[in-house]
Parts: sequence; C-alpha cells; structure tokens
Amino acid sequence: MSAGTGGTERSGSTERAGSPDSTDSPDYEAALQAFAGVSGGPGHQAPDPVNVPMIRHWVEAMGDENPVYLDDDAAREAGFPGIVAPPTMLQAWIMRGLKVSREVEAARAAGAPSGDSPSDRVMALLDEGGYTSVVATNCDQRYLRPLVPGDRLSVESVIESVSPPKTTGLGVGRFLTNRLDFTDQHGELVATMRFRILKFRPRQPTGADDGTRTEPQEAVAPPAPEEAPGRPLRPRPALTQDNRFFFEGTRRGELLIQRCADCGTLRHPPRPACGACRSFAWDTVRSSGRGSVYSFVVNHHPQVPAFDYPLTVALVELEEGTRLVANVAGFAPGEMVIGAPVRASFEAFDDELTLPVFRPDGDGERHPDPDGHPDLDGHRVEPAPAQPRSE
Repeated sequence: MSAGTGGTERSGSTERAGSPDSTDSPDYEAALQAFAGVSGGPGHQAPDPVNVPMIRHWVEAMGDENPVYLDDDAAREAGFPGIVAPPTMLQAWIMRGLKVSREVEAARAAGAPSGDSPSDRVMALLDEGGYTSVVATNCDQRYLRPLVPGDRLSVESVIESVSPPKTTGLGVGRFLTNRLDFTDQHGELVATMRFRILKFRPRQPTGADDGTRTEPQEAVAPPAPEEAPGRPLRPRPALTQDNRFFFEGTRRGELLIQRCADCGTLRHPPRPACGACRSFAWDTVRSSGRGSVYSFVVNHHPQVPAFDYPLTVALVELEEGTRLVANVAGFAPGEMVIGAPVRASFEAFDDELTLPVFRPDGDGERHPDPDGHPDLDGHRVEPAPAQPRSE
C-alpha cells in the first residue's frame, strides 16, 4: 500500500522501534507520520435524529435548567428558532448504543480479529513501538450552529497528527490527535471535535534490565505511596479564574460550591455564568461534605502509576443538591451501593494537591442550619466575598 493510505508495510517492531528505552528509528517514525491526515475509517450516521425526549433525559441527568432546551418560547426569546439541544450532547447523538458495544465485546471474546481501519493500525503500530499504555488528555469541541430537533448527524474521523516522542510525568509517550467532523442531514458541517490521547511506554520497575518489557503479574495490592520512591505525581488540575477557589478550598479542608450572587443557584463544576439567570456574578458557600453515592465505577485497567488500584470513582450528590466526581475510600469490596451515605475527607496527595475523598458516613445524619446552608459542624457558613465578573 502507499504511505498516503496510512497502510505502509511494516516488519517486526524490534528493528524499527528499538527497545522501549531507546530512540525510535527513522523508518518507524516515517511509518507513524504516514497516518497524519488519513481518514480514521468509515463514518456512520446517528441511529436517531435529535429529539426532545433525549434532550429531556440529558438535562435532567445533568441538572441543567437552561429553559432554551425544553421551552420553545424561551428559546425564541433568546434568539433561537425553537428548542435547541445542549451543545455538549454532541457525542450522545452518534453513539451506537449498548447493543453494538456488547456485540463487539462478544466478538472479541470469541477471538475475532481486531479491526483493520487506519485508526486500528496506528494504535497497533504504537503498541509495537512499546507505547502500550494510554490515557486521554483533552477534548476540544467547536460548534458551528445549534442542533435542533429533527437534525440527523453523521460523523467521520481523521487522524490529524502523531506527535514526536514526549517526556511526560507518566513516561515517554506520543500524543495521538483525532478530529471528528459532524455533519447534518444536508451534509453541512455543524461541529468538530478534537480528541487527544497519550500513548506512553510504561515505566520499567526498579531492577528491570534495560530494553526489556515486563510481563503482567498476578493482581496484587500496589505499594503505599510512601513505599514507592519516585512515584509520579497525580495529574495537576487545569486552574482557571472560575475554578481556582475550589482547589484553594480543598487545601484548607473546605468543600466549596459556586453560587450565583444574583439568584442564589448553586452550580458545579464551576463555570463563568449562571445557567438559571445568566449572571456573571458569583460567590461560594461551604458544603457540609455530606451526600450520597449517585453513581460509581471501580477502575482496574489501564493502570496509571500515580493511582492505587482498584480505584473507585463516584458521582456524589451532595445534600446541598450539586454533584461532583471524586474518589471514594473505606468501602470493602462489593460493599459500595447506589445511595450509600458518604462524607468528605481531605487527602493531601503531595505538597500542592489536596482533594476530597469520600468515605462512609456512619450516622448518615444531616445537620442543616435554619436557612438550609449546612457546614461541617452544623453551623451557618458565611459565603466568601462575591467575585464580580465582567460581561
């Protein structure tokens, strides 16, 4: 095949890529770069058109009360022709559904060969070069127009770039960027999305011979952080003027919630404007730290060196009404259930990063103050000074 198709013939990776600790050969680099600009594979059409029932389910799950998503009059008053879909639902419209996912998993379990699309081949080539671990790094979406009920989306992907080797906190890796182009039923581009992952070479354990890869071991409890010198730090949050208060609060042992200074609506994650009244003025209130498990997942693989596994991540619904994603500890295997009462503690993962970690709340009691703004001690918390925001 020609290099332009991303299908360059390749031989064994040991000659091309060298060992995981060595510099990649020119031939290997050329084979990777041949994928840049190539279609990722066949596109597909959304199973259903944009529709109000799915919008309703989305906004209720997300707690988004912007009226333009469900109220025609409100949407027209805001300058839209009628109800519009939340922009962040973009990927939801083109998901193939649980049935297809199960069919793919069943085929893989039955030994069916892996796919042969350019996306499959570039991933396989990165694996051959020793870049066997993966972590998503960022996703950027650009919306050209609002989606309205009746729109039928199609999506096609392009392998936009494969970076040179980069030294990161996780190890030496390469950033793989894919661009997804979303078109409507008329073939008009309505949105684009760039999704970037880091494929990296796992760090060699102490004492491993240079140039060798360690085979997976039986599942064992990872060493405690203090027993693992040189362990990578947890990824740093991207601080902005809208979310900095949250992380400054956790370092003080406070769980803060952003509040609209005009209408009083609480919101999380932090963002510039109120979804209820569109005000840019906000302040904060201190949460009680109590809540319940709204949803959770227990991660086993892929394992990132900065974390301990199994890693339980929950969507916690605070008693104030907002939800946040956080780690959970203190539950025995299989003990975690939806609705379990939890309470925030604060764990310093290093000198700069302290995050809330939720643990079982033994009494499960709530201690609100008369005005409905509880804190950790059951007393009223005065909000932090308002942070005025310019239009």
